[in-house]
Amino acid sequence: MPTFYLLAIVGGAGVFLFFWGMYMGNRSSASGDLVQERLQAFAGNRPLTLDEVELQKPFEERFIRPMIERFGKYLADRTPDKARQDLQNKLNLAGRPANLSPSDFTALRYGSAIVLFIMGLLVGLLFQNPVLLALSAAFGAIIGFVAPNFWLNSKVRGRRKEIQLALPDAMDLLTIAVEAGLGFDQALQRLTSKFHNALSDEFNIVLQEVRLGRPRLEALDDMGRRCGVDDLHNFTQAVIQSEQMGVGLAKILRLQSEEMRRRRRQRAEELAAQASLKMMLPMVGCIFPTLWLILLGPAALIILKVQHGG
Repeated sequence: MPTFYLLAIVGGAGVFLFFWGMYMGNRSSASGDLVQERLQAFAGNRPLTLDEVELQKPFEERFIRPMIERFGKYLADRTPDKARQDLQNKLNLAGRPANLSPSDFTALRYGSAIVLFIMGLLVGLLFQNPVLLALSAAFGAIIGFVAPNFWLNSKVRGRRKEIQLALPDAMDLLTIAVEAGLGFDQALQRLTSKFHNALSDEFNIVLQEVRLGRPRLEALDDMGRRCGVDDLHNFTQAVIQSEQMGVGLAKILRLQSEEMRRRRRQRAEELAAQASLKMMLPMVGCIFPTLWLILLGPAALIILKVQHGG
């Protein structure tokens, strides 16, 4: 059994040295004289050394972030371009949580797999069973590798739901703004200043792309396909067709707003119809056993008492 403990200690030390080496290699090589001069000019006190400036930063910025970036870059260089692009699209759908890049997310997956592998190894050592040791280590590695994907997928679903719920109100505001005489771009600017949610963030990206010279219809079409929300995609296609065919935009927006509210009402009715079916499982599993215990419990006690007396 001491052999297993020795292997666990050696493995943990190896992982620590690996990440520490990446962290040390990723430290900034900038000259400390410039930092000291700026600190002295602004503060007027004793200039801090470069090490003191580094120690004042949060632990995440000093250690975790450089470690993840370096490890992610190493993995990204060995990842196919298509897989990296697909991961970038999924991160964009999720709203770039924690400002993660594809390389950062890949490093997070492998890092969590390594950490949970070591934890599973240590848990397996407590049972002093080689089979349980292997199973717990493998289970920890699998969970650590798969869990970030589940987390990212949940972020994507949540953001799509947020866009879906915000779309009817946004269409009403766009309709009112366009009917009041504003252009479509000005109406989008009013929308982004009024709302602060995932949908307004997507429209803000469209406006930024248009300012940089990208055609508006192309930016709208890319937004509709990127978000993966059917109602938003239908809206962007309707706007594109109205621009191409010369149909009044206010009329198209009014029709789209009414259609989205009708669809939202239908989805609410569907969820209400499913409520009775979803309530059946907790009723059968929680309420009925309690009722049976209350109704049949006294009878069972009487039967046991009669049998014991007989």
